[in-house]
Amino acid sequence: MTVVKTAKIGDVTVGRIGHGLMMMTWRDPNFPLPDEEAFEAIKAGVDAMPEGVKIFLNSGEFYGPDASTANLELLSRFYAKYPEYAQKTFLSVKGGTKANSLVPDGSPENLRRSVDTINEKLGGIKKMDLFECARVPSDVPIEEVIKTLTGLKEEGKFSYIGMSECSAATLRKAHSVHPIAAVEIEVSLWSYEEETKKVIATAKELGITVAAYSPLGRGFLTGTIKSPKDLPAGDMRHRFTRFQEDVFNHNMALVEGVKAIAEKKGVTPGQLALAWVTSLGDHVVPIPGSSNKKRNLENIAAGEIELTAAEIAEVNAILAKTPVKGGRYNDAVDPKMLHLWG
Repeated sequence: MTVVKTAKIGDVTVGRIGHGLMMMTWRDPNFPLPDEEAFEAIKAGVDAMPEGVKIFLNSGEFYGPDASTANLELLSRFYAKYPEYAQKTFLSVKGGTKANSLVPDGSPENLRRSVDTINEKLGGIKKMDLFECARVPSDVPIEEVIKTLTGLKEEGKFSYIGMSECSAATLRKAHSVHPIAAVEIEVSLWSYEEETKKVIATAKELGITVAAYSPLGRGFLTGTIKSPKDLPAGDMRHRFTRFQEDVFNHNMALVEGVKAIAEKKGVTPGQLALAWVTSLGDHVVPIPGSSNKKRNLENIAAGEIELTAAEIAEVNAILAKTPVKGGRYNDAVDPKMLHLWG
């Protein structure tokens, strides 16, 4: 398979479709994914890249049950078994929260603890390439956070600094202290807010790559989920407003519209959704989560799909006709608790 679209993160060339690893350990804490199944999904993505192009792998210090380091430990086992894949992957890891929690803490002490924990759990064969705070801390000015991360980078603990869930204004402030290599925000057909557009535009201006998480709407946009009842018991998506039955049924109209366009083009709805995200700019890299080899290859193949201006207009017309109902997470939760657009 040849990936014809690439992006640059610093001086590293990555494929335009990355691989989010959260679902490998969060898919169902009661039934952990067998290592070999996860490893085959990762290997398939790496092997699909042409020579000299790395796959963007996305992980987190807390990407495990109860905000544990299980995902990093899985990666450590992967690199221990397949050390030759260490140089073929660009590994981004989110941290900066208090240990075993989702509470942001931008203090120098916690940032060092987080970075050291990540590198320790990775096991030494592969060091993370990029570190990003999972949310913008509210306890420390962003300029001070970036100064601390600059010092840790200069110590050789990672190579690039990234950000996540930040506003365009915050991204600009951070970049003025030290170049930001990548910014991770949610981007998809049902998550394309005004601030999303501002961050994408600002990132382009500043030469920053956008890592677009949940580009498939947490699986909704693939068309494979017909009802909230299709989600397994304990699945975290049951907590999200968009997966409640009345809201779900409304939003299915968007999926049906995208599905019709995909059928005409001869691609899957998921591939069309990913191609639409990549159409937002050469600096935008979708990072769909997948624990399945076949699905991962299907996602990566979307990196070869070019949408015509007419097809993009058709998709945008569907978005205008069917406004998405429900917020990105749980509408019952105080937005301040979610730390969105910090």
